[in-house]
Amino acid sequence: MRLGVDLGGTKIEIIAINGTGGEQLRRRITTPRGRYEGIVEAVAGLVRQAEAELAAAGHAGPHSLGIGMPGSISPFTETCVNSNSTELNGRPFHLDLQAALGREIRFSNDANCLAVSEAVDGAGAGARVVFAAILGTGCGAGIALDGRAWDGPHRIAGEFGHNPLPWPSVEEVTTAPPCYCGRHGCLETWISGTGFQNDFARATGESRRGDAIIAAMRAGEPAATAAFERYLDRLGRALAHVCNLLDPDVIVLGGGMSNVPELYPRLPGAITPHLFAERFITPIRPARHGDSSGVRGAAWLWPPDGTGG
Repeated sequence: MRLGVDLGGTKIEIIAINGTGGEQLRRRITTPRGRYEGIVEAVAGLVRQAEAELAAAGHAGPHSLGIGMPGSISPFTETCVNSNSTELNGRPFHLDLQAALGREIRFSNDANCLAVSEAVDGAGAGARVVFAAILGTGCGAGIALDGRAWDGPHRIAGEFGHNPLPWPSVEEVTTAPPCYCGRHGCLETWISGTGFQNDFARATGESRRGDAIIAAMRAGEPAATAAFERYLDRLGRALAHVCNLLDPDVIVLGGGMSNVPELYPRLPGAITPHLFAERFITPIRPARHGDSSGVRGAAWLWPPDGTGG
């Protein structure tokens, strides 16, 4: 049995899966805010509760445990960095949680967990190299190689959201939006769901939710159609950059914008003009496990026998 935990800004979710990926248990609680110790206690308590329920059902533990988290554990300071759950930043979250539970735990960025989940038994099952992007409130991405998370020596592998928009127009350079990281024009500010909404607002002076803009595009509204065309073009450029560097076997999209079916038949045409190859053949697919991919990927951070590797 494997346990996976998805630590988010608003909720903490735990799942237990068996060796074939079948779900045995799922629970979620609200994420405590404002106190680091409260987050550690909440995660540890949720794990203990889940293991108690599994033991009562005849599945004695402890089981392997993986944690998907915002940000990553710095290899230089052994503390959490780049997390939008700011209580974690600068704290040795992995060490404190392992001490609280008294065992080894595997940690990875939540986007890497999406990539692992989809590579093991999702939209990228059977592929050697899977690139998975989360196009939601922000824009994160992860890489799975042979079904395992690739973190890299800096623990930032796959994080294309804080690279600049490739092949920008003069207007995009001069109007590049500010990013919370301190730079301007990061991909996150253009191709996240938030970036899509902000682009529409800049062009029209009107604030709308992303789903409302998509509905208006489907109804033929010119401003919404133009916003979608800009988004498609920018996402195509961003993914072409990924393909020129990584050339993945499968691209998987998650997050709110991944639920827009009009993207999939048109993205190859938006990628091809920027690709350093004569044609584009990489499949682009929505995450098969949807919002559950992160927590499932955390469970899959351990190999099939739950030990080593």
